[in-house]
This record gives sequence, structure tokens and C-alpha cells, in this order.
Amino acid sequence: MSFPELLRQCRKQKHMSQAELASLLGVTQQAVGKWESGKSSPDPATVAKLAEILDTTADYLLGLFDPASEGQTEERFFGSYVYSLIPVIGTVKAGYGALAFEEDYGQEYARVKDPSNYFYLVVRGDSMEPRIQDGDLALVHKQDTLENGDLGVLIYGDEGEGTLKRYIQRGNCVVLQPFNPAYSEMVIKGEDLNHLHIAGRVVETKAKW
Repeated sequence: MSFPELLRQCRKQKHMSQAELASLLGVTQQAVGKWESGKSSPDPATVAKLAEILDTTADYLLGLFDPASEGQTEERFFGSYVYSLIPVIGTVKAGYGALAFEEDYGQEYARVKDPSNYFYLVVRGDSMEPRIQDGDLALVHKQDTLENGDLGVLIYGDEGEGTLKRYIQRGNCVVLQPFNPAYSEMVIKGEDLNHLHIAGRVVETKAKW
């Protein structure tokens, strides 16, 4: 990928607008726009500052890290974290006592400690708008428990399909809460809790272009 594409991708992963990035850098939004469109390029010192703000490296932004040119290398170390290729799936389902990860959409990079314990899920529907849009990618850490208030991928019913919702513990009930006020929250209690499966915790989301 080119510098303009990598810059735009990293900025969106941080949920930052061009104006916000420009303000942190002390430049105009137009300057950032020109960098992302390839009409101009920042100087090396600015690239280094961009990398610091976007929690990456100058080499990565400049496209000097290219797994394809390094044989089959799929990781780059940053302390205890690595940039790794994480599988992108379309659906998560419960059935036959285990979770099934269906619909292979390829792979995307993520900076995580234990890449084998993560997957990307393509968000479907508008129940989490305006914060999370249809088609966004949610990075999910595989785990079967959630803390109160976590954003998780949950499956209700033995053969249900995974849904991305906020997990709320309310007394003896569990509430699956959407962000979109047009949707009602789901309250699960009693024996029905035995049919609620947790696929993982959402650690970040990003727009997919």
C-alpha cells in the first residue's frame, strides 16, 4: 500500500478526522487532505510525528514494511505487540456445543499481542449506528466472559447468529444493548441465560473502504 492509503487507514483506525489529526500536528486540514490524496508529501520529521500520533512507525506509514516482499513474513514486532494478519469472517454461529466461524473474507492487519486469539467480524445492520456502521470491521478477542459494559459479540440461542451489542448485567438479567435508539434492548433472564453464548470482546472497530 502507498503512503496516502496507509495514512488514511491508520487515521481511521484511530477514529480520527482529518481536522483532528491536523490540529495535533499544527497544520491545516487541507495539508492532511493533500497527503491522503497523494498531491503532496510531508517531510520526514512530520512523518515521524504522524507515526507517534497514530501509534505506528514511520517505516509502516512509508510502506517499508511489506510482508509480500519478505517471503511469508506476517508479523512485525513493536515491543510485546506485533502487526499480524487476522482472519476476517462474516458470521459467528452457535451449534453442536461450539462456535462456528463462517464466511471467509480474507485477512486484515491488527497490532495485538496474541494474534491467534483474535478475529475480525464484518458488522451487519444498523443497530449500532451512529458509532458503528454497516460494513465496518470489528476486531474481536476470543473469550467466553465479558465485564459489565463491554462491547461484545454474543449469540442467543443454540443455533443463533452472532450480534454485536453492549453487554449489561442488570440484577439477575443480562441486557444486550444497541447504540441505535430505534432498536430495543434485549433482556435475557432465568433459564434463557443458558442459551446466551459469548464469542468475544470487541476491542476496536474501523471503517472498511
